[in-house]
Amino acid sequence: MENVEHVDVDTPFGKPSNSIVLGDLSGVRVAFLPRHGRGHRFNPTHIPVRANIYALKTLGVERVISVSAVGSLKEEFAPLDLVIPSQLIDRTRLRENTFFDEHIVVHVSIADPFCAPTSQAIHRAAQAMDVNVHSGGTMVVMEGPAFSTRAESFMYRSWGADIIGMTALPEAKLAREAEMCYATWLGSRTTTQDPGEPYFRVDSVEAKQILDSDPDNTVVVDVRRDDEWVTGHASGAIHIPIDDFADRIGEVPQDKTLLFICAAGVRSGLACELASSFGYNTDNLINVEDGTPSWIAAGNPTSYGNDP
Repeated sequence: MENVEHVDVDTPFGKPSNSIVLGDLSGVRVAFLPRHGRGHRFNPTHIPVRANIYALKTLGVERVISVSAVGSLKEEFAPLDLVIPSQLIDRTRLRENTFFDEHIVVHVSIADPFCAPTSQAIHRAAQAMDVNVHSGGTMVVMEGPAFSTRAESFMYRSWGADIIGMTALPEAKLAREAEMCYATWLGSRTTTQDPGEPYFRVDSVEAKQILDSDPDNTVVVDVRRDDEWVTGHASGAIHIPIDDFADRIGEVPQDKTLLFICAAGVRSGLACELASSFGYNTDNLINVEDGTPSWIAAGNPTSYGNDP
């Protein structure tokens, strides 16, 4: 972008997720706002969506194109595919989802939640990039931040839903109330196939057994922060914090069994999903779900500080 500037906007609904980046892209004035905040600070429930939409509206934004990572409920929606949905099912519970909850009541139609011309433009652009793109489909928007149970995923699939995510609502509703065109494209390096998982789950005892059975072809990958790493880590592990994982994926060997570990199995599960979406063999992806504290408590080989 050219002519870049960062703008802080105050709204009646509080501060947006972050400063808004304005600039010129191919001759078009655009605004960029990270919905989760810089550093991914806001979970889906606590994203200040009303402030975000209001701020964009006051800056003159007319069309909102959102980008999200989602899970697939159908085999034909494969990891790394792009999906441009046409319908939504709202399973959120705790979010402010209207601008009109005081002083005045306004009813708007959300029968077709996405802007068709913008969705079509996104589809044409995706086709020009030679990626596998699906036009249309139904997205379930869940509360989060935890993922759905397997029973819930099977239920959503029985409803005819195709994909599942956490952020398109209340964005779509609020954008409609603000008379802004809203569309989204879904799918990214964090896309997984739900209700299945592209990795295996083990505990730290089983992880040590796997490592001992073939040490030359097994690698531990620790995805915790730097300050966690120095307090103790599996000896010989590769250290790549999850925030840097996508940029440093080349440091992760593709020809070995990979034991991903963090503190409690959440970030390491995400790392498994990322590796899967980058084409790593899912048979070699293992999440050590009880984490490094259990690894250390079990007496497994441990190093401290910046020692390997």
